[in-house]
Amino acid sequence: MIEQVKFDERGLVPAIIQDSQSGRVLMMAYMNAESLGKTIETGRTWFYSRSREQLWMKGETSGHVQQVRDIFYDCDGDCLLIQVEQTGAACHTGHYSCFYRNAAGEEIEPATFDPDQVYNPQASAAILYELYDVISDRRRKMPAGSYTTYLFEKGLDKILKKVGEENAEVIIAAKNRSREELVYEASDLLYHLLVLLVEQDVSLENIFSELKSRR
Repeated sequence: MIEQVKFDERGLVPAIIQDSQSGRVLMMAYMNAESLGKTIETGRTWFYSRSREQLWMKGETSGHVQQVRDIFYDCDGDCLLIQVEQTGAACHTGHYSCFYRNAAGEEIEPATFDPDQVYNPQASAAILYELYDVISDRRRKMPAGSYTTYLFEKGLDKILKKVGEENAEVIIAAKNRSREELVYEASDLLYHLLVLLVEQDVSLENIFSELKSRR
């Protein structure tokens, strides 16, 4: 597909991002061949920043990622249409869509999130995606000397045993009223739980969708 796309003299092509369910246009950004390749490979949108002159993944600091559902290119091959499932807000202003104002300049919808919180790395869930991707990569390549490789080699029973052990450690830390210990043990539990999800082919989007349905 990448060979069919006509990139401009700067090596860029505009990409229109559309909500796959509602059909609403969420944003427009630019891609180069590398970011388009990463988008296809990872199933999440990657773009090229003309101001920073570097690649960036949508939601990399906010956790408000876009899960790709389909990719189209137009009749001339010089524009992309990417249908996604949007987590959180697409716009850095906190609005669901970047197109939240009409011709009169009026906001047709309120912001969904506080922008200071949307793009606060310390409040970000992006590390979960990063860790999930690392664990998935370990499962595919099984590099020697990796603890994650060891868990996959030992199989489901070992992974379940570790999830149970770490769950017990979280309980003990909470009973001890030790915040530092609880943060440490909860992090261990989340890691082993992610290993289990990868082993069972359950994505983070599956979990987030379930949580959203309960909200």
